Amino acid sequence: MADNNTIAGWVLFSGIAALGLTLVSGEYFHAERPEKMGYPIAGVVQEGGSAAVAATPIAVLLAKGDATKGAQVFAKCTACHNAAAGGPAGVGPNLYHVLGRPIASAPGFAYSDALKGIKGSWDFDKINTWLTGPGAMAPGTKMTFAGIENEQDRANVILYLNAQGSNLPLPKAEAAPAAGAKAAAPAPAPAKS
Repeated sequence: MADNNTIAGWVLFSGIAALGLTLVSGEYFHAERPEKMGYPIAGVVQEGGSAAVAATPIAVLLAKGDATKGAQVFAKCTACHNAAAGGPAGVGPNLYHVLGRPIASAPGFAYSDALKGIKGSWDFDKINTWLTGPGAMAPGTKMTFAGIENEQDRANVILYLNAQGSNLPLPKAEAAPAAGAKAAAPAPAPAKS
């Protein structure tokens, strides 16, 4: 009988010690909920990141872009979107013929009020800003995607989307003068003979 009491005493003591250690370690190591949940995805802007479009104009990026590479990047987007003519909406709207289409206008898709509040149509600049950070362009949007950080990847995706039914002419890329370079003097007129 004394052995049973001894064993019960040690079990009780062990439980009290474990509870005490849990309380003490909880005070020492604060187990607060992290500010950001989930795992970062390579090549995308983290939530709360800047939605300011990069210094390189979208026209310049589109001029050196590649729609085939854009299709490869867009493969990540197919979890929520498709870009097939007549394709159904998924978690996100169908993106066929998205460029040139009024914002928040795909039939059969319930857009957030945040996106409905943006006027106009999707053009190259607006879609570039959107793909940089949807939450910054339309705070409160239902689209939880953080954005595509690499500006050339964004341009490639835009070229791919343009090829999916939109086929808008690309904006002209004006060459910017090199830093510190002086503007070229106009060529002299040919001499008259």
